[in-house]
Amino acid sequence: MPTNEYLLISRGQWDEDADKGAVQDTIDRFYAWYEEGLAQGRLKPGSRLANRGKLVSRDAVTDGPFSESKELVGGYWFIVADTLEEAAAIAAENPCLAFGLTVEVRPLESVRSSVEIVTNETPRRWKTTDA
Repeated sequence: MPTNEYLLISRGQWDEDADKGAVQDTIDRFYAWYEEGLAQGRLKPGSRLANRGKLVSRDAVTDGPFSESKELVGGYWFIVADTLEEAAAIAAENPCLAFGLTVEVRPLESVRSSVEIVTNETPRRWKTTDA
């Protein structure tokens, strides 16, 4: 039984020149794929994201969305797999990829964060010195 979980981040927009009927068919096939993955235990629930939000930092709270349209996050789901390669193979079955969307597959890290461990948040300078 797989024990690793991976975050699947859906990015981008539909191809501008795509036929709306074909895209709707793909959306319908996505939900069939999604429901089947849930039933099989290969996927865990996620959600589409609303087209509004807030970016909160130490200095301000600003309105979003926050990226270029090609990078815009449209939704997220979770994959259950033994390896990152297996998770990527499951993600590659997503019918929406045929019309311009991309997905990012990221392992969930179970270790608590620490300044002693190099993570996504670690400043470059800390990686090269003992600062």
